[in-house]
Amino acid sequence: MPASDGREPMMVHGVGLVGAGPGVSALHLPTLARLADRFAVVHIADSGSGRARALAERVDARSSTGIADLLADPAVEVVALCSPPSEHADQVLACVAAGKRAVLCEKPIAFTVAEAERVVSACRAAGTVLVVGTNHLFDPAWGRAKHHLDAGGGPVHSVAITVALPPNTRYHQLVTEFEGELAATRRPPAELDARTQAAIVRQLVIGLGIHDLPALRDVVPRLDEVAFARFVPPLGYVMGIRGGETLITASAVMVPGGADALWRMSIVTDIDRLDVEFPPAFVHAGSARARVWAADGRFTEYRPDHDDGYLAEWRSLADLLHPGRVLEYDHILDDAVFAADLADAAEAAVLVGQRA
Repeated sequence: MPASDGREPMMVHGVGLVGAGPGVSALHLPTLARLADRFAVVHIADSGSGRARALAERVDARSSTGIADLLADPAVEVVALCSPPSEHADQVLACVAAGKRAVLCEKPIAFTVAEAERVVSACRAAGTVLVVGTNHLFDPAWGRAKHHLDAGGGPVHSVAITVALPPNTRYHQLVTEFEGELAATRRPPAELDARTQAAIVRQLVIGLGIHDLPALRDVVPRLDEVAFARFVPPLGYVMGIRGGETLITASAVMVPGGADALWRMSIVTDIDRLDVEFPPAFVHAGSARARVWAADGRFTEYRPDHDDGYLAEWRSLADLLHPGRVLEYDHILDDAVFAADLADAAEAAVLVGQRA
């Protein structure tokens, strides 16, 4: 039945959260609490840590270990995958097989092109709503920045993506996450051999750099060459990339005891420079800040939005659950392929640089 004011009635959808780490406790639970008219957390599952029970008690939800009980729960209509990235592809496929209506998967959905194709193909065939948690792409400030670039109409000459973060345990454990010989590597990052450095750079690009890659693809749809890529100790990378006539630099580093977090994308066109500075992860500080420096000296700062990209991505999912909404499977796949191809090219470039 339509609402009395002519709008579609709000449906409250049961959400199951897979994962009980900071992404769930600091990001998704507070976000979903602000969207109580659309979502209700009904089930939280962990991998055996026991954290799911404590989080579930806070929101009067069920808890379990592993994904099977959560997928068998009839109250779970939407699944949010906040598990380690290496598990995302298989878990999306499990959600589809279980007949869940929608999946919000934290980035990335897959580590390889083949995995991404399987995931998107399965969702498309089943009609499963799929949203990837690329919160920077959903950030209201990025939408305004993209509109500014489109309105200017000039070519983009350069893009610089700069990420400086405090330590993150998950990334510092990368050296123990590889298969075969790499699994035994426990030397300090500065002593890692070339093959290990290249593998770490690949995982950092697709696990950390992925935050900005869908937004980069908005501006530079095709990347032609990774001119160079280097591992940066203690844990990070720097890359030089060419996409058509656009030059791109991307750097990311985690420094113990370093400065406050910085996450910035700077875009230079014929007429101005646009800086978009995103808030640190795991905080709800509203949208990014977008600033423009024009060639004639004028300065413009767009007013930050109270809402952030996390709210926007969940609102997008709620909208897609309405009948008749268009699901952009091709766009999701293209984003995933863009990231996987760049990660592969960065890994290869690290090895070339080491041999040189």
